[in-house]
Amino acid sequence: MKYVVILGDGMADYRQPFLNGKTPLMLANKPFIDRLAKSGEVGLCKTVPCGMKPGSDVANLSVLGYNPKECYSGRSPLEAASIGIDIKDTDITARANLVTVSNEPDYRDKTMIDYSAGEISTAEAKELIEFLAKKLNDQKYTLYSGISYRHCLVIDNGVIAGDLTPPHDITGKPVKEYLPKSEQGLNYLELMKKSHELLKDHPVNLKRIADGKRPANSLWFWGEGTKPCLQSFKEKFNLNGGIISAVDLLKGIGILADMKVIEVEGATGNYDTNFSGKAKACLNALKDGLDLVYLHMEAPDECGHHGDTEHKIYSIEQIDKVVEYIAQGLKDAGEEFRMLITPDHPTPLSIMTHCSDPVPYILCGSGIKAGGIANSYDEEQAEKTGVFVEEGHTLMQKLISK
Repeated sequence: MKYVVILGDGMADYRQPFLNGKTPLMLANKPFIDRLAKSGEVGLCKTVPCGMKPGSDVANLSVLGYNPKECYSGRSPLEAASIGIDIKDTDITARANLVTVSNEPDYRDKTMIDYSAGEISTAEAKELIEFLAKKLNDQKYTLYSGISYRHCLVIDNGVIAGDLTPPHDITGKPVKEYLPKSEQGLNYLELMKKSHELLKDHPVNLKRIADGKRPANSLWFWGEGTKPCLQSFKEKFNLNGGIISAVDLLKGIGILADMKVIEVEGATGNYDTNFSGKAKACLNALKDGLDLVYLHMEAPDECGHHGDTEHKIYSIEQIDKVVEYIAQGLKDAGEEFRMLITPDHPTPLSIMTHCSDPVPYILCGSGIKAGGIANSYDEEQAEKTGVFVEEGHTLMQKLISK
């Protein structure tokens, strides 16, 4: 038996007045997934435990079968593993976003213009982070470059600030009410201020401005954590697993769970990603001996954060093609298989950030019986089935259970 998890990050949404009361899942042309909804188990699943923030870290750990209440130690340590940072037990890590803030002289008066600095390229970002590292690194703080706008700060013998706000939660808002205020938080704030002074006139940013792009003119810290410890996926489920994703977070989870991390050329983490390349890589990995592949597609989430309705719908339609390619490929190869299709969390267009509402899922394939009446795959149809999974980390066991 082969197993596939199709994770459409942030794919779920609210009914939107500007979409005539529909959601992107309702509007997207996804004939293959809708057909699967008529023959499998469709329901709602709570992937974010009560009391935890609805981050992709917590939610993806749940879908992968890990109880976040038992194993979660913060987002940035998971990303640090992907970057290759050797974290000590006494280290604290923080996500360091390259962001675009407005130009007021006093940092407290600025507005968060763009949490991703216009989806800055990895090459440009690397140059900026290496420049900042030369100016800001010391015995206490060390910056490491990652992918696009996503980077990492390691604090030696650090303490948790505990009052850091994800920048994608405050797009278009004044930063004043969201700046850190704790003792360690004020240290972060000082680094953020210094980074702005260093970056505002950097040649990379001057060129971006000249080209009509948003400058990466500040660091913004969030997602703190300590060294994580995940049980091997193989030991936990007795399956050889692999993971495909464009983002450090998911790659880091894969590394820490001792799964095979599969790289795909042209995987960007947005709607311009190499959807077909991901589909082919997934199918090839299963044919080459892996028992399970977790195929993560970030695009719907990024579109949700940007309020980009058109490309969120487009991304869902591309995911439908990915699902069809993999399912048909396994069928042609004579493989019995099961598939789980789900978001990790909703990223509604109207709020442009994550929420912890339950997500619609499909379980389908060999031995899976219909769990309710569903004419299509969307939030409304999933709710109508009456099937509800209270603990997201149990979905994996439902997928692989005999």
